[in-house]
Amino acid sequence: MTLATGAAWGQELRYLHVGTGPPGESQFPMGGLIAGAISNPPGSPPCEYGGNCGVPGVIAVAASTNGSATNAEAIGDGRLDAALAQSDVAMWAYQGAPPFEGRAVKALRSVGQLYPDQLHIVVRRDGTIKSIRELRGKRVSLGERGSGTLIHAKQVLAAWGLKESDVKPVYLRSAVAADAMASGKLDALFVVDGAPVPSVAELAKRVPIALLPLSGDGVNTLRRNDPLLSLTDIPGGTYDGVAEPVPTLALGVSLIVSASLPDDLVYGICKALWQPGTLRMLAEGPPQGGQVKLENALTGLGLPLHPGAQKFYLDKGMIE
Repeated sequence: MTLATGAAWGQELRYLHVGTGPPGESQFPMGGLIAGAISNPPGSPPCEYGGNCGVPGVIAVAASTNGSATNAEAIGDGRLDAALAQSDVAMWAYQGAPPFEGRAVKALRSVGQLYPDQLHIVVRRDGTIKSIRELRGKRVSLGERGSGTLIHAKQVLAAWGLKESDVKPVYLRSAVAADAMASGKLDALFVVDGAPVPSVAELAKRVPIALLPLSGDGVNTLRRNDPLLSLTDIPGGTYDGVAEPVPTLALGVSLIVSASLPDDLVYGICKALWQPGTLRMLAEGPPQGGQVKLENALTGLGLPLHPGAQKFYLDKGMIE
């Protein structure tokens, strides 16, 4: 849905619509910062003179969305030009693999990996749930429809021998689910997001929480089915009252774009994203911003690179 029109100051104007994620999760602020970093409206002072270092003539508009699955589909049907998305969800959408059977999104291309998400299963510390199997019969938020969280929550349940119908499922974004848990209306919530997840951090200040560990045969099953998952821990002290590290799984969040974007535009997006001023700005923002590093850009993408991005990394000597 990119618009290109004649603009004042004699410079072409392009609007880019960038999907982020829901408020209360890291993709929302990170997407907004990245949209700002790649923007450089006509008439802006040059980068070298203290102006914006984005793509000349580009105004990127960040939009809140339900999450990765929604973002992938919205790029496919032209409602978004670019988005943040969990790399495995984008891969499944591109391949037409479950849960995207019969609706492959072949228009998806990658710009690069940004930072890792971690899988969180949050429960009340003063409750009775101590393991994933004990979610049976409990009131559990599996994530909002259209989110990567919902896809991964279903996979986790299956890996531990549970069906969606074995819990009392609700489908809420993490901020709404956190409010429900704090008021005693919910027993557990799933969220796949970069730690510390803002909504979970806020919940931990209101009520005592615990995070269920992911380990053993269930983790092995998940990793066999999803090569982009990696073992990690949520460090102790990330959330109030959770003093010890909690084993879980991580996956990358990538910046993805439509294959229809011009190569020179995507090259400019890469140049703006990975220039030192942008990296400093991201590092001063949400905690996940400090993990955005050029050396990780080509790790675990799950999608073909856009040709404009491929040329950028070729020029950087990162690919041959």
